[in-house]
Amino acid sequence: MSLDTIYESVREGLSQVEARLKTLSEVGPPWLAELLAHSLGAGGKRVRPALVLLSGSFYHYDPARLLPMATAIEVLHTATLVHDDAIDHSPLRRSRPTVNKVWGEDKAILLGDYLLAQAEELASEAQDLRVVRLFARAIMSVAQGELGQAFSAFNPEQTREQYLARIAAKTASLTTLATESGAILSRAPQAATNALKDYGYNLGIAFQIIDDILDFIGDEAEMGKPTGSDLSEGTLTLPAMLVLERYPDDNPVRRLFRGEGDRRENLRLALELVTGSGVLEECYQAARDYSARAVANLEFLPDIPAKSSLTELARYLVARRK
Repeated sequence: MSLDTIYESVREGLSQVEARLKTLSEVGPPWLAELLAHSLGAGGKRVRPALVLLSGSFYHYDPARLLPMATAIEVLHTATLVHDDAIDHSPLRRSRPTVNKVWGEDKAILLGDYLLAQAEELASEAQDLRVVRLFARAIMSVAQGELGQAFSAFNPEQTREQYLARIAAKTASLTTLATESGAILSRAPQAATNALKDYGYNLGIAFQIIDDILDFIGDEAEMGKPTGSDLSEGTLTLPAMLVLERYPDDNPVRRLFRGEGDRRENLRLALELVTGSGVLEECYQAARDYSARAVANLEFLPDIPAKSSLTELARYLVARRK
């Protein structure tokens, strides 16, 4: 099933989010408008705003509150990508030059800060203090996850628990924010809000595990970044972690992280070992397990089109190839 089909029940709302994003990029002096248009107009799956709107569909669907929040989360997500690219010195994002590549890292960091403030202002339009607090906590969580990743870079001695905590902070915090805020803004009962929150968490973990798999096997043209870029930057993800567990002694991942031998050769051998050892199927199974948990979280919610959409979205995100 395509994303267009999955998003059918909230298509009008997503169109309005796109229109709001376009409007945001048309304000201020020309140099700011150019930066905003480049970052906000980069496209993407729009998973997070869709999650807000779908989660807000079960009880009282209120566009006046849901649309600002859906837009806010997409702007927040964009801000994290701009910051990520600057920190990682990434030249491409979705096959397009990054802000830091075109305008420099200093301007990228400042643009990311601007987008964070813009996102918070939009979130305040939802007129719900509980949601605004969740929004602020999500920003702190993402920053904590990024800091944790930076402090653990090139450290092969990491546990699965540490990995899950890191991706929960970096990725699942935003999908959880999207589903929980959508539920709250639609006046969902607490039990339903909790179920949608748990759905968002499990979906986010599954989503990131697939991202980590695609870093090893994804097509560079489709992914818009080099294969093995996470490993090259010293980020230990689940596939490399499982390879270290399976081959604890002489391992190119360990040599790469310790700076032993030729760096390019170690990276090449590490990619071959990950893709040829069978660990990727174990990673896929982990992602499918979290996706199944996400679907199970929806079990007692009302049977409306949004429920089918969330179910299919969980399945789509673990079957994607980019």
